[in-house]
Amino acid sequence: MEIKAWEALLGIKAPWRVSGIDVDIDRKEVVVRVECDRVQWCNTQRRLHVHGWEKRRWRHLDLWQCKTIVEAEVPRLLNPATGTTEMAAVPWAEGLSRWTKLFEAKAIEVLQHTRNISDAERLLRLGWDACNTIMRRAVERGMERRVIEKVTHVGIDEKSFRKGQDYIALMTDLTGSRVLEVVEGAGQKEVQSLWQTLPPKQIEQVQAAAMDRGKSMIAGTRAAVPHVAIVHDRYHISAEQNKAVDTVRRAENKKLMADGDDSLKGTRYTWLSNLEKLGETAFANFETLVKVNLKTSRAWELKTTFESFWLQRDKTDALAFFKKWKNRALRSRLAPFKALAKSLASSLPELLNYFTHRISNAMSEGFNSSIQQIKAAARGFHSFKSYRARILFFCGKLDLKPAL
Repeated sequence: MEIKAWEALLGIKAPWRVSGIDVDIDRKEVVVRVECDRVQWCNTQRRLHVHGWEKRRWRHLDLWQCKTIVEAEVPRLLNPATGTTEMAAVPWAEGLSRWTKLFEAKAIEVLQHTRNISDAERLLRLGWDACNTIMRRAVERGMERRVIEKVTHVGIDEKSFRKGQDYIALMTDLTGSRVLEVVEGAGQKEVQSLWQTLPPKQIEQVQAAAMDRGKSMIAGTRAAVPHVAIVHDRYHISAEQNKAVDTVRRAENKKLMADGDDSLKGTRYTWLSNLEKLGETAFANFETLVKVNLKTSRAWELKTTFESFWLQRDKTDALAFFKKWKNRALRSRLAPFKALAKSLASSLPELLNYFTHRISNAMSEGFNSSIQQIKAAARGFHSFKSYRARILFFCGKLDLKPAL
């Protein structure tokens, strides 16, 4: 291959030029030597003082199944304002990267498709630290380029980080289907800091945020963005309803078992699942149970009836529906539902906001599986920075690759 062709492939232009190529068959390594016309470089950079020259190496795309290295002496420039030195930019790589732009772009593609650094290590012939660094550099690059002016509705949610009570809070763009940012912790201060990651002009355009009824989420949002309407997420409300049903079932099952009646034994999944997902036998057994005068049956009916709340035409109809449902729950003699009805009544304005904005955290919940896969592939994370980088790498819809 001619030298000019090598220069074209690497994007090398004057004052840089390929001076030679060394091939080591035994080591399966190709070294492309690049030189700089020092006189020409100095003439075009008259305002910069060259403090010295430093030999550097960059990993490039493999050629002929050989590891390919670009090697060059790069000028170190003196900054007269600070008295410090810094490396001059080269056209084939970014900043202090140890890889060419083409190699980083390829590595990002491999990491995106494997989601497992161990597999990427093998395919790229790199170590774990190198793969992790490329991923973090890609996220930094993507975050600098990101444009988020059109975000009007967001979701705020928390996810587990390490074992125990360690959590992260993340913000999602409900329209753009992407994770906007992740912060360590899920308390009020952390939620406030999460909002502060958005540019001030963008914050003004956000109309509503979907979230659960956690006090920290609510307090942090109200403190940071009082103009944003809080919409309590219907899926979290459904989870609260399921918890109430299961509390009734467990108490009733314990009492029935003491009397030798095992009709509720092993039915937890049946009461909490979508009926459409039940098999024929399970559905037939469920129909029989529902007709029996059980507290669990009444609890399940209250839960199922509330699902129609979200189908109301507007706030007026929704308010009328809620009042009727609340009265039924309070008269049900089911302690978990009486408590839930009173609790939901205290959050009624945020529930009714749904009929203005019609948003939910379903997308944020959808990211759960992706994040769980990320955690499983990494076998857990010790560093929040690495965890954040992985989430944004796979779920941020960022422009990750270097500009070629």
